[in-house]
Amino acid sequence: MKKVYCIGELLIDFVAENQGSDLSKANHFTKKAGGAPANVACVIAKLGGKSAFVGCVGNDPFGKFLLNVLKNEKVDVSLAQQSKTFTTLAFVSLADDGERDFVFNRGADRELKYDSTIKKGFEGNLIHFGAATALLGGPLEEAYGHYLFDALTKDCFISFDPNFRIDLWKENEATFIKKCLPFVEKSHLCKFSLEEAQLLSKKNTVEDACQKLHEVGAKIITVTLGKEGTFVSTEKKQGVVDSIEVNPVDTTGAGDAFIGCLLHQIAQLNSFQRIFHESELLFNMVKKANKAGALTTTKYGAIAALPSEADLAEA
Repeated sequence: MKKVYCIGELLIDFVAENQGSDLSKANHFTKKAGGAPANVACVIAKLGGKSAFVGCVGNDPFGKFLLNVLKNEKVDVSLAQQSKTFTTLAFVSLADDGERDFVFNRGADRELKYDSTIKKGFEGNLIHFGAATALLGGPLEEAYGHYLFDALTKDCFISFDPNFRIDLWKENEATFIKKCLPFVEKSHLCKFSLEEAQLLSKKNTVEDACQKLHEVGAKIITVTLGKEGTFVSTEKKQGVVDSIEVNPVDTTGAGDAFIGCLLHQIAQLNSFQRIFHESELLFNMVKKANKAGALTTTKYGAIAALPSEADLAEA
């Protein structure tokens, strides 16, 4: 089984549960571990895979709490860094249907420094670039670029999820697009929301968006459509893979559970090339990943809500 390296942020989600989507009216918050790449690493480990988290937290109680959460989930945190800068915080509001909004108080995640020794372990493994904050400048963005180059030189399977957050890119979407496209170009697998696919491609329909992003360079594209399932696009085949019906309470981490479950399955293949040539295999993998995403929405928080292999088998 291959190892999946997840690069980016690990942060505290302060979730205003059962208080609607207006953060100004929230009085009570629950502390949860979060951060998209960390969530992905946790779901891979929870499903029995091998994952490593590469990111930075503060040398403070919140940072220690976060690293302990990942350790308890059996994620390799030996490559994580700690900074004097305070741990990044996100305040999350939830609507009645489980959809959420974010306000970020950015901190230590941006301080991740490139470590050239890590690339020794990349050889033949999977690298997931899925940080919402990675392209906002600072050492983290510089490290991201270096690790992409390392992944290309070490024959890695490269996965990219831009995790667009409007709160981070207000009135600056053009810069976001410009910085994402090199990752789209070099990635074997791209995971987008419909909003992200339309934004990056400047196309209205999911079919046209995927065609444009294939032209940029993406080999396999998955566009998550919530309860409608996932649109899967390769150079040979396109189609929607249905999801399962659930009663969502919190959609935080659903996309991360989806891509984590998909990467876990890819990591078990004897050859990455199989998913480029075997459409039925890929679509079956996405069907299972849809279950992981859906089940995650039935509980509060991200990491705490991630399903196990037994949960997927029962769904």
